[in-house]
Amino acid sequence: MGSHFNKLLLIIITLFTSSLSYGCAATGATNTDFIKTSCSTTTYPTLCYSSLSSQASAIQQDPKLLAHAALSVSLDTASSTSVNIVKLSRAAGMTAREVGAMRDCVEELSDSVDQLRRSMAEMSQIRSSNFGLMMNDIQTWISAALTDEDTCADGFAGKVMNGGVKTAVRQQILNIVHITSNALALVNSYAALHV
Repeated sequence: MGSHFNKLLLIIITLFTSSLSYGCAATGATNTDFIKTSCSTTTYPTLCYSSLSSQASAIQQDPKLLAHAALSVSLDTASSTSVNIVKLSRAAGMTAREVGAMRDCVEELSDSVDQLRRSMAEMSQIRSSNFGLMMNDIQTWISAALTDEDTCADGFAGKVMNGGVKTAVRQQILNIVHITSNALALVNSYAALHV
């Protein structure tokens, strides 16, 4: 009788753990589906999904956590891009126009990082009692960061500036512009839930 009981117990434990594993996998798929659906409303949905899908378990299906994660990715990308542009700005052999554009870009990216940092801090403190005022600040700061990034990219537009510097800078800047644009769209979506 003890042998049958042990087999039955083993079967029950096996069924229970496999259903738990399935539940976790299903939840993971649901979380990534939530991110994919949310990202479909952004201007750059593929980039949005690829930059956020690795955080699906932390984001779960929470629009606030999604907006916060998108801001965090934007801030991290802007910070690393800023460091790269500072390094590039010190390279020898640039024309006077390239040096000027690099100097402006470094300043614009520094401002962008500050705006995104302020947005992150404010997003962490948002409550229902202060939601409207704080969300307005957050949206304004992200928009300002996006403007700063666009201004940097514009400095390397046109036919006057060609070559490796233009290519290297514009590619990095356009990436951060797209990521910040996506963050703003997800923050706007989150804000719309509370109107």
